[in-house]
Amino acid sequence: MRLLPHPATEDIQLTEVLRALSDPVRLEIVIRLSECGEMTCGEAGDALGVHKSTASHHYRALREAGVIMSKQEGRLKYISLRRDALDARFPGLLGSILSATPSALRPGFGIEAHAGS
Repeated sequence: MRLLPHPATEDIQLTEVLRALSDPVRLEIVIRLSECGEMTCGEAGDALGVHKSTASHHYRALREAGVIMSKQEGRLKYISLRRDALDARFPGLLGSILSATPSALRPGFGIEAHAGS
């Protein structure tokens, strides 16, 4: 297993977290991870309705902001939400964002309608 580079908990910046979560596709990824737990990039990407390269861009933005953890095992990459790190750094932030997410974004993990907005 190889972890991809990501910021240490104390280095996570609020502005970067909020910037990463301001995109509807990235917010959907976070919602899905909070509901389903760890996923492969392929599993998450299949539900996004975007090209592989676009999904990779979103995963990287979330990882570099400190929102998700990415690890590689063989040919598969796994992503998971860094809930503990985010709660330690910004208590209640993630829970507040997830609970305030419009219900229109949640059902079916359907990004297609939001990707062009």
